[in-house]
Amino acid sequence: MKIDIFAHIMPPAYVRDVLPATTPATQAFARGTRTLVDLDARKRVMDRFPDVRQVLTLAGPVEAAGRYAAQDVARIVNDGLAELVHRNPDRFVAAAASLPLGDMDEALREAERATRDLSMRGVELFTPAAGLPVDGPDFFPLYQRMCELDLPVWLHPRRELTPDYPGEERSKYRIFGLWGWPYETTVAMTRLVMSGVLDRFSRLKIITHHCGGMVPYFSERISTWYDYMAKALGADYRRPLPRPLLDYFRMFYGDTAVNGNSAALTCGRAFFGADHLLFGTDMPFDNEDGERSIRDTIFSIEEMEVSGTERDAIFAGNALRLLRLESA
Repeated sequence: MKIDIFAHIMPPAYVRDVLPATTPATQAFARGTRTLVDLDARKRVMDRFPDVRQVLTLAGPVEAAGRYAAQDVARIVNDGLAELVHRNPDRFVAAAASLPLGDMDEALREAERATRDLSMRGVELFTPAAGLPVDGPDFFPLYQRMCELDLPVWLHPRRELTPDYPGEERSKYRIFGLWGWPYETTVAMTRLVMSGVLDRFSRLKIITHHCGGMVPYFSERISTWYDYMAKALGADYRRPLPRPLLDYFRMFYGDTAVNGNSAALTCGRAFFGADHLLFGTDMPFDNEDGERSIRDTIFSIEEMEVSGTERDAIFAGNALRLLRLESA
């Protein structure tokens, strides 16, 4: 069995009731990606990979549905995801809850309902979250609750058409998504570390999309940069942290959604360790309705020079442990 930790979908009730209120761009992506909204089409792709089971996550934050209250959208999404898992246990093993992050009291209530009543196995947190940085104190109650529940947070980057240079109205060539999203993941991870959030909530488990963004590749730059800042400017940003800086970055988990790049996964494995690497495909965002993502990701893991035990852990064992699904 292979457990895809980061597979995206829009459940039927969301497609019917909420999608028409989203932005034209969101609607265009849905129209152009059948397996995002069409369950039968999704199953036909999954039939080609009979040993793959998915953990479902919503494609986009609940705040993106203009005229609807985020808490109402969250309930629609979570009820829909839970129903998909319940009705299709041969396809879907679990789901992560969406939360109305602009109102932490509502977010906590929905997290409680989703994990207790719907058996969801954690929460998805977009960054920035409702426009706010994820290291802010507004999010501390959620982090505390996820530690108590012993369930993970899925950290997903999201940037809009933010211009790349002053004087331009928007990012050209969709660069904001191509490079802006891995950068946003890296920014969020760095702020969670440097602010002391991971020191304060040491049991918090966070799954980063795209194998930790830029962190594994630039890990030594992190150390060198802050060593230099301390020497040149006398500004030791690490002073409040009692442990070596990179130890905190290694607390994160990384998925394997790097589009079939074995060298990148080898770098991620060397940094995070095989026990913090999780099979994830980012389905269905490719030009083959998700088939390419699944196929290439499986191939890239099989091409890694790791032991069979480590490969089994990456494909399924780590997800079973992290989501406490050992009997799935």
